[in-house]
Amino acid sequence: MTVTLLTSQSAPAATDADALITGVFQGPDGPVLTLSTDEIDLMAALTALGATGKAEEITKIPTTGRLATPVVVAVGLGPEPGTADAGPAERQAYLERLRRAAGAATRDLASGVAGRAKRIAIALPAGEPDEAEAVALGGLLGGYAFRRYRTTTSAPGDLEQIVYTAHEDATRRARILADAMALVRDLVNTAPADMVPADLAAVAERTAAAHRLGVQVLDENELAKEGFGGILAVGMGSTHPPRLVRLEYSHPDAVRTVVFAGKGITFDSGGLSLKPPKAMETMKADMSGAAAVLAALQVVAELGPAVNVVGYLPLAENMPGGGAQRPSDVITIYGGKTVEVLNTDAEGRLVLADALARAQADGPSLLIDVATLTGAQTVALGTRMAGVMASDDSLAAEIADAARRAGEAMWPMPLPEDLRKGLDSTVADIANVSGDRSGGMLTAGLFLREFVPDGVRWAHLDIAGPAYNDGGPYGYVAKGGTGAAVRTLAQIAADVAEGKLAGSPADGK
Repeated sequence: MTVTLLTSQSAPAATDADALITGVFQGPDGPVLTLSTDEIDLMAALTALGATGKAEEITKIPTTGRLATPVVVAVGLGPEPGTADAGPAERQAYLERLRRAAGAATRDLASGVAGRAKRIAIALPAGEPDEAEAVALGGLLGGYAFRRYRTTTSAPGDLEQIVYTAHEDATRRARILADAMALVRDLVNTAPADMVPADLAAVAERTAAAHRLGVQVLDENELAKEGFGGILAVGMGSTHPPRLVRLEYSHPDAVRTVVFAGKGITFDSGGLSLKPPKAMETMKADMSGAAAVLAALQVVAELGPAVNVVGYLPLAENMPGGGAQRPSDVITIYGGKTVEVLNTDAEGRLVLADALARAQADGPSLLIDVATLTGAQTVALGTRMAGVMASDDSLAAEIADAARRAGEAMWPMPLPEDLRKGLDSTVADIANVSGDRSGGMLTAGLFLREFVPDGVRWAHLDIAGPAYNDGGPYGYVAKGGTGAAVRTLAQIAADVAEGKLAGSPADGK
């Protein structure tokens, strides 16, 4: 399904559309509408229908011919925003309510009977650029649908959305972000048999060509020749060999380089350390980190910040075939460090180790990896908030702040030194798991830190929960892949370009 975005500055009530979305705040004395019209008493209708303005509450009001549109969809926005001097956290919370409201209403209209709503007018608060971007992005993401494998003819048709705002640059940015997040959603939702490492590498090549990005793909022979032992070891049990994709965006005025690396396990069975059957059902999403990096490079290419960005996609399928790596095998990561593999289901850190070590050649000011790395992340932070670990606490806080400004929920987490001893190996430089399962998310971060080039500031984003919505849809998030971390990575690139996010001391900038 294609979603087209338009902007307008005309009167929303006069728009010829299949539905008109407006907002309702929870005021101290009852619901407060964001749109009024002389033709129909919307407030009376809302009161009669028991609307409260609670966030994402949807109330449909037939217009019985009194407006050009047959139905007004009033969506709850929660509490009215505070005064102009409200803090940034309150502002971001309000913008997220706008995104979710636009998404919830659009999703409701788009998911009905075929052809039920093809032209949707969205008259939510969009007087400021950040509001316009939030409303447009929420509406676009709410209209997303994955139809690749559907054979029925009852699917909703294409959508045209009209956002009432004067801020066209903001809605353009929303369109760029939505397209990138839809790419991630499509890749994650694709059946793993149709998204093996070579398939994902091919998508990366097409994306690079369309956006004038540099691209290099290493196959299994080149990986062996150059010593990428982690990627090769993880992919040994599969009939579909691994790949390493390197993407590059260059800007003539850039003085800093940011490197992103995303875990790209196209399906994770756990290898010989086999997962329980139920745990495999969502493992097509284990390449969400790589998909996010690919999409972030697409966003960067379209927005054009003055920073160089390199993206690594280490891709492998983790299967229990006859050639699979065994628990107690010792492998050599790119650069020479050895790892004793005690659990083949802790494989994402092995492919990322190769990418992190390889990043040294790019001379990054900042190195960020993103991965659906540990189930422990969901235990600690739930399914909607990612964890941020970093080479220093201040960077973890800066990355979490960048995520907040981008509209994503991430929380800075520590890397306790006392957990590092659990990764000691009697036969190799390091083991890939600890014998103590406590603090699994943090121990995984400590493992990755071992492969970060000296002197480079680094952050690790564990998006195991937020990358895939296995529950019911909400706001602008459908069931399945979510597009998590794309906005944060794009924000990080912009912050580095603008000097808001400090790089490594060694870069001198």
